[in-house]
Amino acid sequence: MNYYGGMHFIWWIIWLILLVWIFFIPTDIPYQKTKKESPLDILKKRLEKGEISKEEFEESKKVLNLE
Repeated sequence: MNYYGGMHFIWWIIWLILLVWIFFIPTDIPYQKTKKESPLDILKKRLEKGEISKEEFEESKKVLNLE
């Protein structure tokens, strides 16, 4: 008997496609990943934490053309 022919071959293909789909899903699916932070969000967080001063914040915004 040939176990790799006919319907058995189709089932191997289905399992292979399923495994490839599971491991290589695109990472930018909106409902699975949190929103990526914009440069302005990162600057605001750094300002809130006190990592940068108000002047550095304003200068960084100018450099990034966020105004």
